[in-house]
Amino acid sequence: MPNPTAAMLVIGDEILSGRTQDANTNHLAKALTERGIDLKEVRVVSDEPAAIIAAVQALSAGFDHVFTSGGIGPTHDDITADCIAQAFETPIDIRDDARALLAAHYASTGRELNAARLRMARIPDGATLIDNPVSIAPGFSLGNVHVMAGVPSVFQTMVASLLPSLTHGAPLVSQTVKLFKGEGDLAGPLAELSDSYPDLSIGSYPFQERGIYGSNIVLRGTDAARIALAADALRAQFQ
Repeated sequence: MPNPTAAMLVIGDEILSGRTQDANTNHLAKALTERGIDLKEVRVVSDEPAAIIAAVQALSAGFDHVFTSGGIGPTHDDITADCIAQAFETPIDIRDDARALLAAHYASTGRELNAARLRMARIPDGATLIDNPVSIAPGFSLGNVHVMAGVPSVFQTMVASLLPSLTHGAPLVSQTVKLFKGEGDLAGPLAELSDSYPDLSIGSYPFQERGIYGSNIVLRGTDAARIALAADALRAQFQ
């Protein structure tokens, strides 16, 4: 049975402008690889409702899971929750359980739960909350879309809270074969190897070391024994 598939939607003008460097994609990719969920696509969109809604609908229809990051804070430009609600054509409002989490948190810190902070308790109807041990304001899952914060420390804890509840497959494993051969010399043998091992993903990544050209050949799949056989076959051609 194939692994579940996933896409990631990164939301925010700050990513597209270069002001903020996205760290969440790398973290999610590694976490999904360990869980046997295959990340197939990543999109970055601006803080524009039409762009967010269109991307959510397209990715939700195309993959088993969609993970979003960004746009669920207390400010006027945090519009992700509303866009998710529109994408699924469901109402959104302040929800009692989310409000209770925020009320307890701000009471314990001596800060006011004002109107801006209450925005973070607005949850689409039918959604399930995603726990946020760092700053309490929850993410949520609606259908197959999992909505999380953009701040890396919060995003990472939300991912850790969410992933155990999702159906997963066989974790991907990989092996790297380092060859001091250029890609032009390796193209033919790699094509043959790929034909012989269609169940594996085989990638070539060139490097230059002390003036010598070479390539790291990375073999990925869910069967470690198959990967080892393919790696041995590759090395044997260049010994």
